[in-house]
Amino acid sequence: MTTMFATRAARRRAVAYSVLLSASLILMAISSSPLVTEFQNAVSFALRPVQGAIHGVAESVTGMVGAIGEIDRLHSDNSALRRENDRLTADNLRAQALLDENEQLTGLLQLRNSLEFETAAAEVIARESSEARRSVTISKGTDDGIEKGDVVVAEGGALVGRVSQAGPTFAIVTLISDRTSTVIGTTETSDADGEVLGQLGGALIMQNIDSTQTVQPGEQVLTPGIEVAGVIRSSYPKGLLIGEVTDVRRDPNSVVQTAYLQPTVDLEKVAFVLVILDYVGGLPDPGDTPIDCSQTGEGGVLPGGEQPCIEPSRSPRPTTTPLLP
Repeated sequence: MTTMFATRAARRRAVAYSVLLSASLILMAISSSPLVTEFQNAVSFALRPVQGAIHGVAESVTGMVGAIGEIDRLHSDNSALRRENDRLTADNLRAQALLDENEQLTGLLQLRNSLEFETAAAEVIARESSEARRSVTISKGTDDGIEKGDVVVAEGGALVGRVSQAGPTFAIVTLISDRTSTVIGTTETSDADGEVLGQLGGALIMQNIDSTQTVQPGEQVLTPGIEVAGVIRSSYPKGLLIGEVTDVRRDPNSVVQTAYLQPTVDLEKVAFVLVILDYVGGLPDPGDTPIDCSQTGEGGVLPGGEQPCIEPSRSPRPTTTPLLP
C-alpha cells in the first residue's frame, strides 16, 4: 500500500514538471514572436502615462513627507534662534544700562571734583511725572546732611532741581520742569537774563527777557549766581547749566521777549545726582540784619543793640563723602 502511494506521488510530480516545462517552452516560443513583441510594446506604451502618474504621485508624497519633516526642523531651529536672540538682546540691554550707569557715575565724580562745595551723591529711586507735579525721590536724606532747599545737580553740572522734602533716608526733589519751579537764568553769549519756569511737557520757558537783548537758538542758559553786597545771593550757585534755547518769540510792541528751552539733562532718565550741602542762597533772616564788621568797637565789641555780623554762606570745604554707598 505504501509503495503504491509513493508511485502515484512520483507520477504526479513528473506530470507537473512536464506541464510546467512545456508551458515554459511555449511561452518562450511565443515571446520571441514579432507579433507578441509588438503587443507588449503597445501595452507598455499605453500604460506609460499611468506609470508616470503613479511615479509622480509617489514622488510628491515622498517630497511632502520630507517637506513636513524639514518644516518641523526649521521651526525648531527658528524657536531656538529666537530664544538665543532674546537672550542676547536682554544681555545687550543690561550691558548698555551698566554702561550708561558707569558714564553717569564717572560724570558725577568729575563734577564733584570741580565743585567748591560739599556734596552727597544719591540714586533716583522713584519718579512722579504728572501734569500737577514733576519730582524724583532720591536715596539719601537728613542722615546724610541733606536739608530742604538744597540744590541738586547731575553730570556735567546740569541743574536738576531743589530738595522740597527730606526724611532720614530719602529726599524729594522738585524738578526745574515742575510748574512751581522758577530759576533766574542768563544766556551764555548775550548775558540776557530771564525767569526760567517749568511747564507741561517737560520743556522750559524763559520769560521777561529784555527785548533789547539778542537771544539766539542754540545758546546755553546758566544760573548767574548773583551776589549783592556779600549778603544777598542767588538761590543757585553760579554756572549750573539749565538748558539750551530752542526757540525765541519776540513781540515788537512789548518790552520783553520769551525763549523756550530744552533742559540740559533728560530729567525723565537721570539716575544719579549730587546734592550740594553747603550752599546758602537767598535773603538773610529778618532778625539777622548784617552790619559792617569794621564798625565794631575797640576789642571787637559790637555797638549796643546791633546784631552780630553774618556770613553770606558757609565756607566751602573739600568733599570727603564717598560717591555712592
